[in-house]
Amino acid sequence: MHVAGRIEDYALIGDMQTAALVCRDGTVDWLCLPRFDSHAVFAGLLGTEEHGFWRLGPAAPAGSRPPAADRRRYRGDSLVLESEWDTPRGTVRVIDFMPPRDGAPQLVRIVEGVSGRVPMRSALRMRFSYGWVVPWVHRVDTRTVAVAGPDSVWLDTEADTYGKDLTTYSDFTVGPGDRIAFTISWQPSHNEPPALPEPEAALEATEAFWREWVEHCTYHGPYRDAVVRSLITLKALTYAPTGGIVAAPTTSLPEEIGGVRNWDYRFTWLRDAAITLSSLLRTGYREEARAWREWLLRAVAGDPENLQIMYGIAGERELAEAELTWLPGYENSQPVRVGNGAAGQLQLDVYGEVTEALHLAHMTGLARNDYASVLQLKLIGYLEDHWDEPDEGIWEVRGPRRHFVHSKVMAWVAVDRTVKLIESGDVDGPLERWRELRDEIHRDVCERGYDAERNTFTQSYGSKELDASLLLIPQMGFLPPDDKRVIGTIEAIQRELSTEDGFVMRYPTAGEDAGVDGLEGDEGAFLACSFWLADDLAMIGRVDEARRLFEKLLALRNDLGLLAEEWDPRNQRQVGNFPQAFSHVPLIDTALRLTASGAYGG
Repeated sequence: MHVAGRIEDYALIGDMQTAALVCRDGTVDWLCLPRFDSHAVFAGLLGTEEHGFWRLGPAAPAGSRPPAADRRRYRGDSLVLESEWDTPRGTVRVIDFMPPRDGAPQLVRIVEGVSGRVPMRSALRMRFSYGWVVPWVHRVDTRTVAVAGPDSVWLDTEADTYGKDLTTYSDFTVGPGDRIAFTISWQPSHNEPPALPEPEAALEATEAFWREWVEHCTYHGPYRDAVVRSLITLKALTYAPTGGIVAAPTTSLPEEIGGVRNWDYRFTWLRDAAITLSSLLRTGYREEARAWREWLLRAVAGDPENLQIMYGIAGERELAEAELTWLPGYENSQPVRVGNGAAGQLQLDVYGEVTEALHLAHMTGLARNDYASVLQLKLIGYLEDHWDEPDEGIWEVRGPRRHFVHSKVMAWVAVDRTVKLIESGDVDGPLERWRELRDEIHRDVCERGYDAERNTFTQSYGSKELDASLLLIPQMGFLPPDDKRVIGTIEAIQRELSTEDGFVMRYPTAGEDAGVDGLEGDEGAFLACSFWLADDLAMIGRVDEARRLFEKLLALRNDLGLLAEEWDPRNQRQVGNFPQAFSHVPLIDTALRLTASGAYGG
């Protein structure tokens, strides 16, 4: 009997259109087909075996838990996963990957005998619509197909298969050098069957793809392994047909085990995608940046006044939120949600992040796109009339709107970068008026968002609480790092928002403003904020402290170099959706900053 593992027990494989999570015991517990945001075929991660899984590994006695792999790794700088088991009868390896798509999406699993003769079992239980629908499973010649409504999934293998308890099994034995492949392929059920897979050729092509992609990386510093793994993860979260970038490939992995802070992250947040683009640009990946810029222009189209904070991966605007009541949730964390109601929120900081990304693309020589400049001017035209309104802020609070300081700072960033664009002579705009607007926003934040008694900026105007997003003030150039208000804010966050290990919470969930996010319960330390703190410490000259914090954060990664959204300091485990772009991006950024400062060991 397989039970979903800890979040850090999972490996990511993907084809840049969707992704699967593979547990240490060889079970695929999560896979949506054909896209990141499609219904899951395997939803055991958020439920039980009844909701779909595919386990492939050494045979285990009936009723016992399958053994975890003794070793696992990615094959070089790729998304090809190798898991190895040492059993009393010998050693066996399973190679899991999803080939970059040229036709039907495929998940390929190759069993390779290493030594001895090892009895193996494949158990495949497909359940469509997030575990709700049991498909019709039947044979078509030598192939097995599962059909339900618009979907069909085809299983191809040379091994003998049989059906039992609404599950497709295969029992076989491998010896040294034996290789037996299993492939599932998705196809619309009304289409002809997908082409027969060629697993060995697909493996070779997949390795070559990743090897060639990684060669473009321009970072060669001491943290290269961590940076490259994070870059590969970000590439895997990019939806290749459109350039949209998902925040994570999962939904409803909880920010607090057993709690209600469970959200669907399989969409493109403008903020997350913009900072991802910035990291890709700084490490040599211009093509991804160009594709994201084109995605942005299509998504926003001619309607920048109604800019959403997030869109579907092809630019869809309707992301209605619903609850899947038949799923008990990861470790009974309910509700399980699909869609995201935050899409309708006002988050003024997004204008700053998008403008900063467009500015960086311009500064690094990305081929000019005239409409991108027009869009930037339109965004500032909107901000000119709305920057002084309250909003829901970077953390998508579901409490009342407030004048969040970070939102105002990012509005300043948007105006500042656009003023610089006009000053460069590349576009025309009301230069003097927007210089005055930039000064007005700056003055407003410094007067109304700063607590002089405590020498710190605050979460929102009139509040005494802190917020980790204030760590971005020096990184965005709003104030220089040596400004006493910046140093005071950093030190206040260390005192009031840090855990015993030095990691950073986003904001207080208890105290004066405990209702700021409108939710019950608590959450872990937010990994992005912890990386921001390391960045800030380096900026103010505390480089040894910054390096120590950064290396503690690196140690939180799982054995494959992957991070979820948060770290639970009490239970010492990763929590939140996984893997999370918003954690891997600042990892890259901090590595670049520490490398530039020479602040690293060894």
